[in-house]
Amino acid sequence: MQRALSTAWTASISLGRRNALATAGVVLVILFTIFALFAPWIAPQDPGRIDLPARLQPPSAAHLFGTDELGRDILSRVIYGARISMLVGGSVVAGSLFLGLIFGSIAGYYGGYTDRFFNVIVMNAFLSFPGILIAIAFVAFLGQGIFNLILALCIGGWVGYARLVRAQVLAVKEREFVEAARALGATDWRILTQHILPNIIQPVIVQAAIGMAGAVLAEATMSFLGLGVPPPTASWGSMLNDGRAHLFDAPHLVLFPAAAVMLAVLSFNFIGDALRDYMDPRSRIEAGL
Repeated sequence: MQRALSTAWTASISLGRRNALATAGVVLVILFTIFALFAPWIAPQDPGRIDLPARLQPPSAAHLFGTDELGRDILSRVIYGARISMLVGGSVVAGSLFLGLIFGSIAGYYGGYTDRFFNVIVMNAFLSFPGILIAIAFVAFLGQGIFNLILALCIGGWVGYARLVRAQVLAVKEREFVEAARALGATDWRILTQHILPNIIQPVIVQAAIGMAGAVLAEATMSFLGLGVPPPTASWGSMLNDGRAHLFDAPHLVLFPAAAVMLAVLSFNFIGDALRDYMDPRSRIEAGL
């Protein structure tokens, strides 16, 4: 597993030198990560500081991104919003991937009735409802909060990873090295963790990179609907919701958080597409890698 992750990391660095979009994506992800980790030191002002006399000011030297309807500095709120997006996105992908690896591996490895139960009944039951609809219903039932939001998005997003893992396990479990390990008396756990998972981790990593984009967009959607983190915590989606009433008289309220969401989603999509192209032998031959 560690060797496969190291290979994927080396591949991403190698491809980033040849792919301008991938390089831009990596730079943006690093930038948003720095914002998320060091927001208290980077943000020029307190994101929750209300200054009514300065409300709805356009971008200026005092407020580079302007102020919102309560006089709060938009640049500071955008920087702090990266914390929520990166935390929720990373947690959702990690949780969904964890569940997907477990259920997908069990379904693909054991097959038979176990596969039918997980694939036909459980996965199809979740796929029959849009993931965002499940998340909205879950948060509406349990209430707002970052933990409830992460849990809701994980419940709606694990099925895609499970189906991918199941398909990959089905393709690998009958290969010669797996049969040799089974003939030598290796346990199912050892076969899965030491022989199967390291050979299917590459497409899963690609799916996780693209899934980060979807998780960031889902968090922004939930916050826009008022089902994300409660105010006054800064979130890109809630900033879009607050600014839509001033779309024409103060468009900067919507422009900057929307640009942050767009750049975050694009960056993860660029990285995911670049990794997919690099790990596909046909694409590597065409690109001369």
